[in-house]
Amino acid sequence: MSETISVEVIYALPHRQEIVTLRLPAGSTVLAAVKASGLMEKYPEIDPATSKFGIFAKLAKPDAPLRDRDRVEIYRPLIADPRAVRAARAEKSAKKKAADQPAESAA
Repeated sequence: MSETISVEVIYALPHRQEIVTLRLPAGSTVLAAVKASGLMEKYPEIDPATSKFGIFAKLAKPDAPLRDRDRVEIYRPLIADPRAVRAARAEKSAKKKAADQPAESAA
């Protein structure tokens, strides 16, 4: 009997996450796990050519080999650039702070 490994494939959606537990042959790759999970059929936006994958929150290439009990994560594309969002929030906060300060009166 050939050796198998147990892995989880996770796809986080805005209001829930899909978790699929699989038994795969030892030496299987990230892409093999994603394909075997059936999530690509259920969620057609998952495209191996453009989607990003990870193993325990670290980016991984589709051909990365898996180990027993790995958690494969399928990442959705970002809607907004986090740096731009933080910069806009900081600018808004600075403007509010400036507006809330009492104006210095001229003597």
